[in-house]
Amino acid sequence: MTSLLAISDLHIGYQENRSIVEKLRPTSASDWLLVAGDVSEKVSDVEWALGLLAGRFEKVVWAPGNHELWTHPSDPVQLRGEERYRHLVEVCRNLGVVTPEDPYPTWTGPGGPVTVAPLFVLYDYTFRMPGVATKEEALARAYDKGVVCTDEMLLHPDPYPTRDAWCDARIAETERRLEARPPGVPTVLVNHYPLVREPTLILYHPEFAIWCGTERTADWHLRFDAAAVVYGHLHIPRTTRYDGVRFEEVSLGYPREWRPRSTAPGQLRHILPSPRPVA
Repeated sequence: MTSLLAISDLHIGYQENRSIVEKLRPTSASDWLLVAGDVSEKVSDVEWALGLLAGRFEKVVWAPGNHELWTHPSDPVQLRGEERYRHLVEVCRNLGVVTPEDPYPTWTGPGGPVTVAPLFVLYDYTFRMPGVATKEEALARAYDKGVVCTDEMLLHPDPYPTRDAWCDARIAETERRLEARPPGVPTVLVNHYPLVREPTLILYHPEFAIWCGTERTADWHLRFDAAAVVYGHLHIPRTTRYDGVRFEEVSLGYPREWRPRSTAPGQLRHILPSPRPVA
């Protein structure tokens, strides 16, 4: 049966993860694959992985993660911020991969029709610990605990003054695009970060949540009629429901994280048709 499948956080800088990606296959010739970010820190690796997958799946849809947006010292491509993102978009377009800057495709297979909307929405430090009122206080607490996302060193927001200012611009643009979509058709929203805060409440280091999303997307699954929401970033693959909407965290994650799991590493998550609930 034709399926809409998903995965994220491939992190192919790890050879074990690269080997898993080399083995990924569709279940049918007409399957689509959603890739919700963090393929790699290097542009050449992103191009290799998405090119490989685009040659196997009927359509590949990509939303960027924070790792793609890093300007890592080991990457020959030293573009920063918006310029780096736009470069990645062009790389994807040359491969035939759908990006957040392209018209949203319509899935007409089982469970459709739905508008598949890849999103590029960052974070704005609003997923704060209880009692923490400001970004500055949240960052200070995280630094005091030694819990600091590498974004603070490698994810540059140029030409925006801050990452939260870039987030603000992306929210405005994404809302405009989603509001202009064809009426009467549900969506599958694909974003690297969770659109609601609840998935971050189980983080081992709760201070890390400030790098995991924005409270301004908390109603998007309802506002934009989501049949499902796909995300990654947390490396905690699971299925949850909020307001009756299915949220799928589809991370592969680092080898040290997936080795202990009972499921096979690199197992693609079925988004549509909706999986039957386990009895």
